[in-house]
Amino acid sequence: MEETKLYTQEEQQMARFAKALSHPVRVYICDLLSKQSCCYSGDLAEEVPIARSTLSQHLKELKNSGLIQGEINPPKIKYCLNKENWALARKLFNEFFK
Repeated sequence: MEETKLYTQEEQQMARFAKALSHPVRVYICDLLSKQSCCYSGDLAEEVPIARSTLSQHLKELKNSGLIQGEINPPKIKYCLNKENWALARKLFNEFFK
């Protein structure tokens, strides 16, 4: 039996969200984005004191999980919370920690 068949779709999604939030920088980025509508990558680079390449990897992880989304406006990328997935993450974690 495949391992993924053992878990519900909700359990797998919650694990993806949890993995994306498993680093303090990613939690910090999500907190920043939750307090404003969107933020450009250059502004995030000024706010988060890490190398741009490292920041890019953290943004990629958050984007792959679906917690944030990026819109390319050359030469910048505008990042926002994915409000639908953010609400889903809140629901899944609230149900888990009830």
